[in-house]
Amino acid sequence: MSVLLELAMFPTDQGESKSEYVAQVINLIKQSGYTYQLTSMGTIIETDKIGQALKLVEECYNILESNGCNRVYSTLTFDIRKGHNNRLKSKIESIEKHIGEVSK
Repeated sequence: MSVLLELAMFPTDQGESKSEYVAQVINLIKQSGYTYQLTSMGTIIETDKIGQALKLVEECYNILESNGCNRVYSTLTFDIRKGHNNRLKSKIESIEKHIGEVSK
């Protein structure tokens, strides 16, 4: 099974710039060992099971909470597909077969 999770999470009560807090979330994702891709608007993560993805979301929230964030905004989008893996890379390759290399 492949679970793709697109996650954006940041505090809304910590001033205009959020990078200090987002960096802590991204570092946790980086340390998780899951394949991920950082974009300017969110992070895409691939896990094997929905529970792993949900646990990671909770851990990301806990990082912000433990750093004094009292209000957190988050968006989550899932694409869950049985019988497949490595879709973070293969979905892009599938498009590139049709139009050539794309920006990553």
